Amino acid sequence: MNNHLQSILAIIQQDENLPAEQKNAISNALKDANKEIEILAFKLDRTEKVKRTTAILLEETIEELEQKRKAIEETNSALTKSLEELKAAQAQLIQAEKMASLGELTAGIAHEIQNPLNFVNNFSEVSKELLDEMKTELDLGNTVDAKELADDVIQNLEKIAHHGKRADAIVKGMLQHSRSSSAEKEPTDINALVDEYLRLCYHGLRAKESSFNATLKTDYDKNIGLINIIPQDIGRVILNLITNAFYAVNEKYKRCQAEPAYRTGRPVEAALKYEPTVSVSTKKVGDKIMISVKDNGNGIPESIKEKIFQPFFTTKPTGQGTGLGLSLSYDIIKAHSGEIEVNTKEGEESEFVIQLPV
Repeated sequence: MNNHLQSILAIIQQDENLPAEQKNAISNALKDANKEIEILAFKLDRTEKVKRTTAILLEETIEELEQKRKAIEETNSALTKSLEELKAAQAQLIQAEKMASLGELTAGIAHEIQNPLNFVNNFSEVSKELLDEMKTELDLGNTVDAKELADDVIQNLEKIAHHGKRADAIVKGMLQHSRSSSAEKEPTDINALVDEYLRLCYHGLRAKESSFNATLKTDYDKNIGLINIIPQDIGRVILNLITNAFYAVNEKYKRCQAEPAYRTGRPVEAALKYEPTVSVSTKKVGDKIMISVKDNGNGIPESIKEKIFQPFFTTKPTGQGTGLGLSLSYDIIKAHSGEIEVNTKEGEESEFVIQLPV
């Protein structure tokens, strides 16, 4: 029993004036009170233990949360660094694809720029001869003949200037293609753009592989006029599609030569007469411009048709393609609020159609 209660009970027991019944009643009451106190003491002790245990668990939880917070921060930092590295890698891959396509154009550019340079050289030589004649006529006092010769020289100089500007335009186009896009749209003659890349691609492939030959068919809608595009970006798309078309017909031509009845089901003679053909056309339909690049190559199997616009997917042998051409083309056309789709018959043909808003 509690010491205080024990003292009270002893005092009551010594009091001679209290009847025995009252003493027993008080004694029982004190014993009950003692039991209540013991129960309360037990509960308090248990509560204190629970409190201490809770405090320990809370401290451990706080420490664990702090460790998780630090881990999350480290993960976020690592993810941020990885994202920056991926962006840098993506930029490098895009630039690599641009330079790869520029490599495809190099021989064609050399061919194209040689023509105006030849004109410049020829007209310069002729003009020098005309000036020598003019000096002779002036010495003889034949001013009429001298003026006629001067007119011829002026015409030659105008032609030199014209072809010099043509060479300058080719070089500027090459630089535009190689550098990063300014992302600024400008009024562009889409027919001239398509035709220029078609010629450059063809001459480039012919320079690398002299045995290659293909029929080029063009059909440009003269009513299109100028449209607002980023010319170097759309030029890359056209370059990629035309390059792929030439690759497709060249591969089919090689296989026909090696195995005349290659997947044709036709007589050998018909297969030997296979004529590689690439058709390029433009057309204005309502408020859209349609650009089509079609070839009579081997077509695209249905099993991979849905994959061709995925990054790094390519059917070309290792080292002959990055797998980024069509993926980048898709992104460029989407950025122009356009669409690009493919129609194909396996073993017969493929056609890529670009839709651009006017």
